[in-house]
Amino acid sequence: MEFFTNKLELLACDQERFIHYSESYTMGPHIEKYLEKLNEDPLEEGWGVWFIILKETREVVGDIGFKGSPDLKGNVEIGYGVSPMHQGKGYATEAVAGIIYWAFETGAVKQITAECLNDNFASIRVLEKTGMQRTCFDGDMLYWSLDAADWAD
Repeated sequence: MEFFTNKLELLACDQERFIHYSESYTMGPHIEKYLEKLNEDPLEEGWGVWFIILKETREVVGDIGFKGSPDLKGNVEIGYGVSPMHQGKGYATEAVAGIIYWAFETGAVKQITAECLNDNFASIRVLEKTGMQRTCFDGDMLYWSLDAADWAD
């Protein structure tokens, strides 16, 4: 699975891509956990990690994805990270907007949620720019959501 945005290519992680990009990108433990889940259930493809590839240089600048397939209500949680040397260039915003579009276009998603620390101003700005709304806070965490009905407006 793959799709393109203006500057980026988003590639759904699989074993082959994991091996290919592991030499040039530091893989977090969430990626290996997703691959284990994908091995058990191939229908999980797309509902986990996607690599964020810069079209111009073909390098991995981060990863994005969902913390599992949609639940019975059609809810998914998004997570993302961009390597420090590529932050501040709009890649996270472009990738988040792209993955939101992909998720809602599947027809399986009714709501996308996210969370971030209340002092992570870069993530707060990304979530605001992509239409996510703050729903609450708890301690150091801010919680966000975007409904398919609001996104379509």
